[in-house]
Amino acid sequence: MAHKSNPSSRSRNGSPMRPAFPGSPSYKPDDLSVADELHPVIHAGRVALITGAASGIGRAAAIEFAKLGLKVAIADVAEDKLIEVGKTLTGLIGETNVLVIPTDVSKLDQVQTLRDRVYEAWGEVAVLLNNAGIGIKGISWEGLDNWHKIFDVNLFGIVNVQQTFVPSMLHQENPAMVITTGSKQGITNPPGNAAYNASKAAVKSLTEGLAYELRERANCNVTAHLFIPGWTFTGLTSPNSQNLAEKPPGAWSSEETVLYMLDKSARATSTSSFQTTRQNVRWTSCALCGPRRMLQKAALHSVGGTPTGRRCTKSTCERDWRSLSRVYVFGMSFFAL
Repeated sequence: MAHKSNPSSRSRNGSPMRPAFPGSPSYKPDDLSVADELHPVIHAGRVALITGAASGIGRAAAIEFAKLGLKVAIADVAEDKLIEVGKTLTGLIGETNVLVIPTDVSKLDQVQTLRDRVYEAWGEVAVLLNNAGIGIKGISWEGLDNWHKIFDVNLFGIVNVQQTFVPSMLHQENPAMVITTGSKQGITNPPGNAAYNASKAAVKSLTEGLAYELRERANCNVTAHLFIPGWTFTGLTSPNSQNLAEKPPGAWSSEETVLYMLDKSARATSTSSFQTTRQNVRWTSCALCGPRRMLQKAALHSVGGTPTGRRCTKSTCERDWRSLSRVYVFGMSFFAL
């Protein structure tokens, strides 16, 4: 039986209505309702491990798991910020229920140390939020070092955590789940950020593969899920890599995004079909020049081409994409698999 959430710790007040293109479904605040139930893995006394927990979605998830009564282990390369998050968690659930472990997920030995410390302290991981990631702007034919940095963290960091923790989770008596944070840019492939897009596309494929392999394993009580956040405001970055003091229109807060993730994870089961994501994707052509491409009933715009090879070549369309996507494409989130 799924466990009831604590209504006092979670608000049902959504953000103001997100702007929508004419003729497309509007997004209403009620669409971001918080689930009355949680995934059965998520309940008081169990263990949540979050990478990339020093800020943004990772930080918000750590705090939410603490409010739900889980023991929380947090990891990030940003040690000072991570310590501050640890203090917040300690205030919520006490020092004995918090582990603060500075970790660079691109370094396998550090990830192995992270696993050892968590299992020595608590003997399990119920929820693994494989969330650490970075973004560095650049163009396709320059900045090879940056390409390596992005893939070392965004892809091989995910691989390091997955290969280190999943074998241990498979030997646990109680069910567990792996949630991997992807990006809609790994699906829609908007122009101007090829390295990041490619890394997140790889994360999507990696997670789909893991979900299938776990589902096909006999008597397996571990499931894998891909979380695709929309444009999430952290207070530090914007689509133009500028510092912002206030949340821009259309962006989600990290807290909203995490509540959405928990809401959707409550409906995720081990019987979810590997084809679910693919069946819900209907690819057409450019949104501003013709039929829209649809992803789980949310209209998305892309100038990056389609599986049939069609591509919008209008320069005006690309300019419109860059401005409109901030409040439209990036203002939506999905939980798949």
